[in-house]
Amino acid sequence: MSYIDILGQKAKACKKDIAFASTTQKNDALLEIAHILRVCKDDIIEANKVDLENGRMRKMSEAMLDRLALNDSRIEGMAKACEELSQLDDPVGEVVSGSTRPNGMKIEKVRVPMGVIGIIFEARPNVTVDGAILCLKSGNAVILRGGKEAINSNKMLADLMRKAVERAGFSPDIIQLVEDTDRGIALDMMKANDYIDVLIPRGGAQLIKAVVQSATVPVIETGTGNCHVYVDASADIKMAVNIVDNGKTSRPSVCNAVESCLVHRDIAEDFLPKLKERLDKHHVEIRGCELTRQILGSENVTPADDDDYATEFLDYIISIKVVDDMAEALEHIDRFSTGHSECIVTESLFAAQEFQKRVDSAAVYVNCSTRFTDGGMFGLGAEIGISTQKLHARGPMGLREMTTTKYLISGKGQIRE
Repeated sequence: MSYIDILGQKAKACKKDIAFASTTQKNDALLEIAHILRVCKDDIIEANKVDLENGRMRKMSEAMLDRLALNDSRIEGMAKACEELSQLDDPVGEVVSGSTRPNGMKIEKVRVPMGVIGIIFEARPNVTVDGAILCLKSGNAVILRGGKEAINSNKMLADLMRKAVERAGFSPDIIQLVEDTDRGIALDMMKANDYIDVLIPRGGAQLIKAVVQSATVPVIETGTGNCHVYVDASADIKMAVNIVDNGKTSRPSVCNAVESCLVHRDIAEDFLPKLKERLDKHHVEIRGCELTRQILGSENVTPADDDDYATEFLDYIISIKVVDDMAEALEHIDRFSTGHSECIVTESLFAAQEFQKRVDSAAVYVNCSTRFTDGGMFGLGAEIGISTQKLHARGPMGLREMTTTKYLISGKGQIRE
């Protein structure tokens, strides 16, 4: 019996307990997790220090180290996410729709847990908590497989959560961590159809592609974020600078960070120097088109090619292109976007409406930062990722997206003629 078989059997054995648990029981477990995270924050930080030191030895970039790092504030954020989830409505049992047929049969469509959810992710230890608590509240058992870069942090977090849910009366096996970071184990997980009902990859393009191509378990694809801001001719320049700066520099290693800025030709000479001045404070590398280089100085801008415009940098790098009009901006986004989040900065109501209508992405913004594409910011509680696919779920995957539906039919002896 393989390692994944053992984890799968444990998850399968306890999935009904969490599926049929009351809302109160699940909320109590969430509050226990919040409590233990706060009480043991020093232990979590010590485990995380080991991962950070190993990351530096592997020469991880500063942006990726930031993605890996845990501190008092981030641990408190995890604890608050647990508390916020406990306040949200329980999706399990929610009646999505209902009707009565002409023959008197009553039909209801209701939300139910998926069963056992597998989550494969990279060096983001907060995903260990986000994934576990979302699955708990939505009535699912979970098997978590994080990257080797965060293994010590993930072990500590998983151990603490298992203790917390056991205190709340559940089997600790509703939350399990794959502690073997061998890639072969991840492949076994992708093919564990007997145990895992759905698989969710969360990470970079290579991880997601590998899971989608290799898995026989059904996959909900969370996409990479090659996110754009288009600065229209009518844009408020100060607002545009703030939005691009926030999208690029507030946390460049996350999927809702801005990777590319498109600027209308009529505003480029006024806007670009002000943007560069702001980005220079964070030492952001600019890769731009020829006109961008003329405006900002060729010594300050690396020539950009199609590979740059197609790249999710996850770093202090941004691509910039000056466009003739919104039609060219839309064409560029359609070509290079990963369907995650795009924004227009404009004072034109017509331009705003056209942009939102024509851009085919999960989240389309007018005059606000793409950094808001987040389950917490959308009022969904924690989220397990941003789905860029169009089946089942799209956008931030919160509680309801972690459930499926079934039909309940009630009759009085009706038979089909």
